[in-house]
Amino acid sequence: MNTTSSYFPIVMQTLVAGGFVGLVLTLTHLLGPSRKNKTKDANFECGVESDGDARVRFSIKYFMTAILFVLFDVEVIFFYPYAVNFKELGGEGFLAVLMFVSFFLIGFFYVLKKGALEWDK
Repeated sequence: MNTTSSYFPIVMQTLVAGGFVGLVLTLTHLLGPSRKNKTKDANFECGVESDGDARVRFSIKYFMTAILFVLFDVEVIFFYPYAVNFKELGGEGFLAVLMFVSFFLIGFFYVLKKGALEWDK
């Protein structure tokens, strides 16, 4: 049932779509207006003129909070397979999940002790 000819429509659709995108990009570049001046090339955002440098310094606390959010958010993702298979995993699976949660709780308490979530410092 899985022969090379069964993939022919997918390959053709991919080629046609890619060809269309390439053709449209080429035509808009060739046929579109290309008047450039200082006012047209200036940055413009929602009616407010840009002021200053785009490279604004952020506090390291912002990045620490983001990294910690990702870390603890990924922890929740790993609970899904356990929740689906908790009957089949039995007591051994429950102990494995308890160990998994304990590692993250140790990490969370370490982060709290170090003050990474305190914004006032």
